[in-house]
Amino acid sequence: MAVELEIYGRNMEVTDRIREYVEKKVTRLDRYLPGIEEARVDLAYIKSARSANDRQVAQLTVRGKGFILRAEERGDDIFAAIDASLDKMQRRIERFKGKHHRGRGDGKSAAEVVPGTVEEETGELGPIIARRKTFRLSPMDEMEALEQMELLGHENFFVFYNAHSNAVNVLYKRRDGTFGLIEPEVG
Repeated sequence: MAVELEIYGRNMEVTDRIREYVEKKVTRLDRYLPGIEEARVDLAYIKSARSANDRQVAQLTVRGKGFILRAEERGDDIFAAIDASLDKMQRRIERFKGKHHRGRGDGKSAAEVVPGTVEEETGELGPIIARRKTFRLSPMDEMEALEQMELLGHENFFVFYNAHSNAVNVLYKRRDGTFGLIEPEVG
């Protein structure tokens, strides 16, 4: 297996039996997603958990080129928690593959269709900002903003600096033809 596997235990000893069990199970994930380069399994015993069913925790993180997937499950037995986290990881892998491999009707992956995707420091693909626009906000009231919105031909929304509230507001057209006003508050 080309997957680098790391197993860590917190408040518990990772015995040879547990290590062999995890290695045997995690190596099978490569069948579902061949691009996995690294897998990390964090096992923990949380003594202060309210329920005995939540004391054993297994967290599984897999990394590959352009993706990070994580699954965490709890159980009363560490082996049950490991199995549950692996089941959850398999579902996440299927969902990931569905979004990234079967997402195009012509069979192309999203990376082939969209040029210029940017990888962040974490290696995950981030959303693409196709256009940036800057503009000067001049103070106006709501009626002036409505008039400017119509004059500029903005059919859906208009951003303006409200002179009465001294805040940036968004005026938008609703489905029924009326207008709405968004007044954000900093919290």
